Amino acid sequence: MQDSYLYEYAVIRVVPRVEREEFLNIGIILFCKKAKFIKVLSHIDDAKIQALSSDFDLDQLHCNVTALKKIASGDKDGGAIGEMDIPSRFRWLTAIRSSAIQTSRPHPGMCEDLDKTIQRLFEELVL
Repeated sequence: MQDSYLYEYAVIRVVPRVEREEFLNIGIILFCKKAKFIKVLSHIDDAKIQALSSDFDLDQLHCNVTALKKIASGDKDGGAIGEMDIPSRFRWLTAIRSSAIQTSRPHPGMCEDLDKTIQRLFEELVL
């Protein structure tokens, strides 16, 4: 019998013009305390973002998403936040913000395979 895991996930969104509240889903963060698992998957469609805001800084967006991945993975380039424990990193990544990169509220779920689950969520909610 395979272990079941309680996980939480949040959708990463880009909000090119915060005042208009339009957004595109660009990624998923999945976290499981029991498995000590946290992972970020992302896909940035530059053309769709520019359709919402032609002057949006795509280079900065790509840099910021790279930083989110470094923080999630605990990479040494993730700074002080990347050095926190996994639950703290997830809570920081999913904290409410009014900036151009936001996340949905965290949603819970149960699964047997965390990698397959994040891939499924990524395909359903981002791609």
